[in-house]
Amino acid sequence: MKFFTKEVKIALTAIAGIVVLFYGMQFLKGLNLFSSEATYYVAFDDVSGLSASSPVYANGYRVGVVKSLNYDYNPQGKIIAELDLNKNMRVPRGSHAELASDLLGNIKINLILGEDPLNIISLGDTIGGDQEKGVMSKVGDMIPVIEKMLPKLDSIMASLNTLLADPALRNTLHNVEGMTGNLNATSAELKTLSASLNKEVPALMAKTNGVLDNTQQLTGNLAAIDIAGMTAKVNETLANVQQMTDKLNSNEGTLGLLMRDPTLYQNLMSTVASADSLLTDLKARPKRYVHFSVFGRKN
Repeated sequence: MKFFTKEVKIALTAIAGIVVLFYGMQFLKGLNLFSSEATYYVAFDDVSGLSASSPVYANGYRVGVVKSLNYDYNPQGKIIAELDLNKNMRVPRGSHAELASDLLGNIKINLILGEDPLNIISLGDTIGGDQEKGVMSKVGDMIPVIEKMLPKLDSIMASLNTLLADPALRNTLHNVEGMTGNLNATSAELKTLSASLNKEVPALMAKTNGVLDNTQQLTGNLAAIDIAGMTAKVNETLANVQQMTDKLNSNEGTLGLLMRDPTLYQNLMSTVASADSLLTDLKARPKRYVHFSVFGRKN
């Protein structure tokens, strides 16, 4: 009778499948059954969805997995998580574990390592655990504040709705639209004016340069004038005028005497009057002064 009958082969195949399935499930859970691991324990007050096979991280790197969870029924009521860490992992004293969750709700354990790497926790010791004060925890703390703000937000929204329904706001918006159109028109006019100025500025600059050239030429001509000589001549002329004025004001000379001596003036006027009287009489009776005779003088 053969031992490996059809029924035995089917049984052995089923047993092998069960063993492979078991180890496969353990491998999928992150449990490595074929290598030695370092076992530590973490005590939590609340695991918040933590389960076996949850990952354990240190400084963002995966160093182990949660092997099992057990409730401590002593008066403390702690939940003990058994951690299987890499055999090369050393946990310094002063370290603690924190529960953290991502946006998808996956729970993991973060090991916050102590600062003394020489003082190591022994294998099988218990590490303190608590909740991570991360973003989700902060959001949860903000919920009561948000609940208090909701009535105020409702009041603000109601005020905004009232304001938006006010016809004056619509008129203001229409006025703003008209102002925007005016600004656009003004901007277009400014562009046209700028283009015109750009065309006229070169000609204006050319005229300005011509005026500057003429000014420079006039300045050169003024610089070429002998100012010192002209000043000397003017001073000489003024001196002569002053000398003449002094003579007129003095008693020297005919003009000075004529201007300042009344007797000379009166005599001169008397002489002029006599000469005028003589000329008048000469015109009236010329025979008294001039005698013509063909035959000789007659007494």
